[in-house]
Amino acid sequence: MKFGVIRFPGSNCDDDALHVVGRVLASQGATGKILWHKDASLDGVDAVILPGGFSYGDYLRAGAMAAHSPILGAVKEFVARGGPVLAICNGFQIACEAGLLEGALTRNASLRFACRDVLLRVEGRPTPFTQAIPAGRILRMSIAHAEGRYVHPDPERLEREGRVIFRYVTEEGEAAASANPNGSLGNVAGVTNERGNVLGLMPHPERACEALLGEGGEDGRQLFESALAFARGEPARVGG
Repeated sequence: MKFGVIRFPGSNCDDDALHVVGRVLASQGATGKILWHKDASLDGVDAVILPGGFSYGDYLRAGAMAAHSPILGAVKEFVARGGPVLAICNGFQIACEAGLLEGALTRNASLRFACRDVLLRVEGRPTPFTQAIPAGRILRMSIAHAEGRYVHPDPERLEREGRVIFRYVTEEGEAAASANPNGSLGNVAGVTNERGNVLGLMPHPERACEALLGEGGEDGRQLFESALAFARGEPARVGG
């Protein structure tokens, strides 16, 4: 399975994502390549990663300029054909700005940059990046953002359609205010589009893919391994 990692001016997690798909998961059949934001083609990749960082220095607002990069035209066509896209942190912001995902990421409620580990509960409908992860599983990942407060004009519909995929929770799995690092509505940490093939989340799974990172060090790896299982046609999760 070939992953294409899009590099924008200001991306700083593109090499991290490429390391995961090109080296950490190489033995499982994953490969990766960098795609430049001015490219007009995705060059036959099987999945796209919109990485974290500060594309265009977050000028105007996070993701606003990157959403108009030439390669986004190819990404939109890829999504329309059912291709899987993982949008991480700034990539989540770009996906919302580009209309690939509903809602928007706004300034953290604290008005401060947040950088720490968080706990996420997997829920909602299965996506290519979560279909092999049991519903209800709690994952540990890190966040690093100033504009991660997710808002949506119709959150009830989003919930009803099972499109909230990750939620900030406590150690006990409770979606409490104390577990919410940015004031995101309903403790939402990640959502999918209506079709279910675009997944956006603020935490960084690519920074949690190796055991040497300590507790929860491989939790993020499950998203990429799920994508590999999806590509092989393996069945989706069935239990908690």
